[in-house]
Amino acid sequence: MKFIDEFSQSNVGGLVNSKWFGNYVRALVMAFMRRGYGIRPFRAWIRSNVPMSSGLGSSGTLLVSLSSAISALNGLNLDRKLIAEIAYEAEHDIMGVPCGRLDQYAAAFGDIVVIETKPPYNVTTLPRLGGVFLVIDTGIRHSTADIHPKRQLEIDEGLNKLLSMDLPRNLRNKLGAHYWEVRWDEVIEDEIAPFISELRDASRRRMLYTLRANESTKLALRVIRGGETVGITEIERALGLSEAEVDSLLSSYDWREAFVGRIMTYQHRLLSEYYDVSLPAIDELVNFLVSEGAYGAKLSGAGLGGSVIALVRDEDKAKDLLNKVLSRGGLAPRGGWIVSIDSGGVAIHGQ
Repeated sequence: MKFIDEFSQSNVGGLVNSKWFGNYVRALVMAFMRRGYGIRPFRAWIRSNVPMSSGLGSSGTLLVSLSSAISALNGLNLDRKLIAEIAYEAEHDIMGVPCGRLDQYAAAFGDIVVIETKPPYNVTTLPRLGGVFLVIDTGIRHSTADIHPKRQLEIDEGLNKLLSMDLPRNLRNKLGAHYWEVRWDEVIEDEIAPFISELRDASRRRMLYTLRANESTKLALRVIRGGETVGITEIERALGLSEAEVDSLLSSYDWREAFVGRIMTYQHRLLSEYYDVSLPAIDELVNFLVSEGAYGAKLSGAGLGGSVIALVRDEDKAKDLLNKVLSRGGLAPRGGWIVSIDSGGVAIHGQ
């Protein structure tokens, strides 16, 4: 299917409608113009193999790629962070999509990175893991605009209920009326558990998801960074494993990859049971991948459709696993891909 759009800088503000693909290009040009950059006329031919609405950041990838090209064509020499910011402004501020910055920054920087989602939005590159990633497209389409605002409102509802309670001062000081105001890194589940138990079920589970996903992510980052001992009790507590399971995990030669995979699967369960953004077909696919030898697997993106990503030992194992998934028929109606970690969307321009 082909889409053709033509516009001048004087009439670029006319976004056609909420579903028009060309709005991404128009919005990006507007974002450059808002920052005062002069852009020479250009023709762009866009071809992408990233499926849309599949949890793989297709819009962020498009905007970062085109932003990088505009920078190169006009001699702007923009760095990765500014390219990601312009891409975010185009999608979030101009198009009004309720997205965060993760997709744009991930596309711009590549590698395994920690992206701080609050100003100044710093990015830290981590050591790469062994293994490869297997991406399975479930064929179930979703919309970020339909999912995130509802979950965020449920968290806000719970926060406002909590603030009406007689909370310890130390806990109250960590909270806020909106999800983005909370110092989640500092909130301990044990200290807030007696209070969130009184919340409406949806708000309680959304907050438990946020706390547990945050805690398990911090544990994964410590393992990926290396150089810091991770205690058995910490792992048991964070992932709900027995001491024997932790011993088996840590004694394997590829324990770092196995550990990260286990956290992926754990966080998928949180997304399914506490955030309500999975579906039975997605849960079945995750369980199948893990049962057939993947280190771990989880849905990608906003949920309620999209893709599942699995961490696998090597390319041969990934090929075998993909063939098994495809042979199951309905698990992967749109197929899958074996992918590796690259160095970001602007590396080709030497930045």
